[in-house]
Amino acid sequence: MHDKFLALTPDLYHYVVAHGAPPADDLLHELTAETAALGPVGRMQIAVEQGAFLTMLARLMNARRAVEVGTFTGYSAICIARGLAGDGRLLCCDVSEEWTAIARRYWARAGLADRIELRLGPAVDTLRALPATPEIDLAFVDADKTGYGDYYDELLPRLRPNGLIVFDNMLWGGSVIDSSNPSAVALRALADRVYADPRVDAVLLGIADGLLLARKR
Repeated sequence: MHDKFLALTPDLYHYVVAHGAPPADDLLHELTAETAALGPVGRMQIAVEQGAFLTMLARLMNARRAVEVGTFTGYSAICIARGLAGDGRLLCCDVSEEWTAIARRYWARAGLADRIELRLGPAVDTLRALPATPEIDLAFVDADKTGYGDYYDELLPRLRPNGLIVFDNMLWGGSVIDSSNPSAVALRALADRVYADPRVDAVLLGIADGLLLARKR
């Protein structure tokens, strides 16, 4: 074990954000403010550095087909869609008409409405209805944690070789190791399963609340 890690202070975190994300984006700032006004549930929005990371991943992969499981108010979808290739498309899966109505407004304002398709309903059903062919380049999963295993089952066969699945909240607020909470238990089970899966290469990163990346071999 190599204990080479750093606990971020607020000042250090602000430094990271200032140097690890695109310049100020008024639209995303407005979306963040509107989401925060929803109350405690607003914490489900991804962190700004996660958004920048997703955009960079999509661009590095020249991704054309992307899937998002758990869209909320649309911040992460904007970040992914902005990184897609010119003919790229993003399929978003969510169950909330209320929250995704906010997302739709901001997608239109961002000029991305024609690149993002939203399907409302249980995400596992939406994924099972997709073609079985391996054509997905990039998937981002940020939904109910106890469903992560099912989402993995449905996404991996549909991922093209060298395609990537990104799972959010894999550190569960720092309690993933010692919590008996069902979500923490499910996240541990997924991490163990992905790490042992010979079909993928995996890395768990301490970005925001933890991102698990699984690359299909």
